[in-house]
Amino acid sequence: MASVDEALAIIKRGIDELIPEEDLVAKLKEGRPLRVKAGFDPTAPDLHLGHTVLINKLRQFQDLGHEVIFLIGDFTGMIGDPSGKSVTRPPLSEEQVLENAMTYKEQVFKILDKEKTRVVFNSEWMKKLGAADMIRLAGQYTVARMLERDDFTKRYRSEQPIAIHEFLYPLVQGYDSVALEADVELGGTDQKFNLLMGRIVQKHYGQKPQAILTVPILEGLDGVQKMSKSLGNYVGVSDAPGEMYTKLLSMPDELLWRYFELLSFRPMAEIEGFRQEVEKGGNPQDYKKLLAEELITRFHSAEAAASAHNSAGNRVALGDIPENVPVVEVSLEGQGQLPMPAVLRLSGLVKNGAAAKDVLGRGAVYVDGAQFEGERMFVAGDEAVIQAGKKKIARVVITA
Repeated sequence: MASVDEALAIIKRGIDELIPEEDLVAKLKEGRPLRVKAGFDPTAPDLHLGHTVLINKLRQFQDLGHEVIFLIGDFTGMIGDPSGKSVTRPPLSEEQVLENAMTYKEQVFKILDKEKTRVVFNSEWMKKLGAADMIRLAGQYTVARMLERDDFTKRYRSEQPIAIHEFLYPLVQGYDSVALEADVELGGTDQKFNLLMGRIVQKHYGQKPQAILTVPILEGLDGVQKMSKSLGNYVGVSDAPGEMYTKLLSMPDELLWRYFELLSFRPMAEIEGFRQEVEKGGNPQDYKKLLAEELITRFHSAEAAASAHNSAGNRVALGDIPENVPVVEVSLEGQGQLPMPAVLRLSGLVKNGAAAKDVLGRGAVYVDGAQFEGERMFVAGDEAVIQAGKKKIARVVITA
């Protein structure tokens, strides 16, 4: 096992906050494998590289000899995480949660060591928690303190409804840490409130509070907004090798080192060497290729990485629907319907509104193999294979 200083250097690579660092140092000095927890609400089945920033950190803990607990929040998923939301999230059915959870498990083991990963579902203990215990749990925090949370504050001030069960979400997440006796919990920066709740609840139950570690939200390929399927600026874990290669080589040069730090397993000293070569006049594209090959190897194979450049940028004849068309979900996000330009943009088939106007004006948009003309409004439940030009095609599913 690495020394405390060596382990801490690895753990702190690319993180946002470690709270409190002295607690983690004390736990590392005990010389035992720590229980490292990260929770995932299976609200969507497909992962992109933004999600893997956290999973990469879990793998680093595994490599350091610690126990990684991959918590699938099948119980909390039926509540709906209110973090960063302006409206109450509709709860998922048990069937939806379990179906999405299975897909998550298939994808995360491309990064995590399956033999060293403990996969648990929080329904195991939450369904056993009676009404009296739930009331006692709810008594650990006040409404006033809960309303200090930024997203709740914004909704309260703008008179957006907040359902009572949403207050339970951070408390239940905190109780997960009690049930697992977690030493460390990881989450995105948007999860800080929930992670801190774990420390509070653990103290109440007489446990040593966990250290918490937040990882940054990864920017998408546009270099501006967070990586998101709905914004079309993402690289999916299940993207085909050629598509992954093309997307990564299209990133702005200034994103390269951020992606290396958060997504690559190369030593930081080596990455710094790459940066110095570029500063001396080296071509950033050469290093984008290195990163693309590393990630394609991780999610596909070394053979796929070696030949990805051959399949990158393949064109599809207008009106031709190939096999294995990628599926993209587009959320109405509270709107009743969406026009075609918005669907093109939100699905990632075009970069922006101007590009949507251009491709529509050229007659290069096809729906289910037929050239699109006129106007169309999409509503929840609509599904269509939409093609925008010769390189972009997807089966678009409109969700509420």
